[in-house]
Amino acid sequence: MIRLNFAVAVSALALASPALADTLIDNVDGFTLDDKGQVQRISGLVFNADGKVVQLLRRGDKKPAKTDYYIDGKGRVLMPGLIDAHLHIMSLGIAAMTLDLSATKSLAEAQAAIAKFAADHPERKWIIGRGWNQEVWKLGRFPTAAEIDAVVKDRPVWLQRVDGHAGWGNSLALSTAGVTAATKDPAGGRIERLPGSQAPSGVMVDGAAALIEKHVPQPRAAERDLALDKAQDLLASKGVTAAADMGTSIEDWQALRRAGDSGRLRIRVMSYASGVDAMTLIGGSEPGPWLYDDKLHLNGVKIYLDGALGSRGASLKAAYADAPGNKGLSFLTPAQLRNLMSRAAMDGFQVAVHAIGDEANGQVLGAVLELNQTYKSDRRWRIEHAQVVDPADIQRFGQLGVIASMQPVHQTSDRTMAEARLGPNRLSGAYAWKSIATSGGKLAFGSDAPVESPDPFAGLAAAISRQGPDGQPFGGWQPQERLTREAAIAGFTTGAAYAGLAETRFGRLAPGLRADFLLVDRDPLLASPTELAQTRVLETWVGGRRIYSAPVTSAQQKPSDP
Repeated sequence: MIRLNFAVAVSALALASPALADTLIDNVDGFTLDDKGQVQRISGLVFNADGKVVQLLRRGDKKPAKTDYYIDGKGRVLMPGLIDAHLHIMSLGIAAMTLDLSATKSLAEAQAAIAKFAADHPERKWIIGRGWNQEVWKLGRFPTAAEIDAVVKDRPVWLQRVDGHAGWGNSLALSTAGVTAATKDPAGGRIERLPGSQAPSGVMVDGAAALIEKHVPQPRAAERDLALDKAQDLLASKGVTAAADMGTSIEDWQALRRAGDSGRLRIRVMSYASGVDAMTLIGGSEPGPWLYDDKLHLNGVKIYLDGALGSRGASLKAAYADAPGNKGLSFLTPAQLRNLMSRAAMDGFQVAVHAIGDEANGQVLGAVLELNQTYKSDRRWRIEHAQVVDPADIQRFGQLGVIASMQPVHQTSDRTMAEARLGPNRLSGAYAWKSIATSGGKLAFGSDAPVESPDPFAGLAAAISRQGPDGQPFGGWQPQERLTREAAIAGFTTGAAYAGLAETRFGRLAPGLRADFLLVDRDPLLASPTELAQTRVLETWVGGRRIYSAPVTSAQQKPSDP
């Protein structure tokens, strides 16, 4: 079991700066979006002791006659705090405490990293981690248990794939869990087998991973508290002031409550429980109030319908181009999906359904069509990822009022893999941001961290260019789906707030809304995509309190004082 020093968890709190009365931050080159998505340029901002915006100042406006505190913005760019509409906050923190394989470029690199981590942590009974990707390794297959055994065989090893939809274990992990050639594939899962036999290869896809994971030691409460603090530190440094946590367990919720009670909850968390059972355990018969000055709210429930493209678990209408006969995995029947969605909706919980393949997306849209006849109020149904949509289904997002909660960096990371999985004739509905928006569907953008980096500026750059960090492909992949800068920023601000039932609380800078803002080193409305992806966050403010200041070098200006 992981055992780490919890004492360091509170160190970041020293950055928090109380705003006890009205504060003016002036002399900024700022902007926000208005309620129609249009850019408003501002030169200053007044917020009060409650951490809410009182006034926006434009060039030439008369400044307030008296405020209690004054901050000189020194001409820097001020913008609304960014919202990650889909991530996994506890997994992000735990990833920082366990083995991270996301930077490995080959199986040999991964083996070396596993061996080093095991040697550095002899006290751990299990070696756990995440981030491997056989596509990046150009392996042409899944890795095997024997390839971990070659470097660690004295302790069980369990490593999640980068997308979280498959796990890779060594032989001791398999034997500990009792997984043998006779073990049947569970519903909604697949045990990968060695060629020519039924022997498990070491990789467990989607529902099959639970066969191993129920034996993996779970983090203790103190370790969850530390993981939450680490995640908040990282998010604040990237300019993320609010996030939708997709798949909150009761243990995660208790960690969030402990952080709120002790004043350690610094970013805003919109929680979606991990299934209906967790939803009722956390919320009871209704979502409940916003807590801790709009820092925490149980919005609803996250439901999984299919797997992911990378592990060939996404549910497709036709077989995978690179795996004939395999259409992926559907975890629920249409009736089961409708029952779960209705069960949540009848008590006022918002429903967010994970759907990646075109078959899964079609199922959710069909369910919403039926449920809208019963639940006629503003339900804000969400589809998480909506990566591959049948072009015939795209118009239904707008017609049915479905929010597409998407992650722009998935398109740039998955491009070549998606081409292999789908083939050239099935790409027109893949990562179709512009088409969904044109249909009237609402876009909310996030990162899916720790699957991807939680850096929203990388997401903004991908959304406007359809190019990866290397600038490829020239002109962008499926460039007709590029978004304007305003639309991309809306996806990470007003759109994400709307998707999280929070547009009357935060998401833009306006009187009465929370003073969540950033100071950054360049103007996102003017920077090239490459420059935009390299944006440096100088300060992050949540509710009128500074929660992050970039490290200062001798050549840089010092951060502003409240």
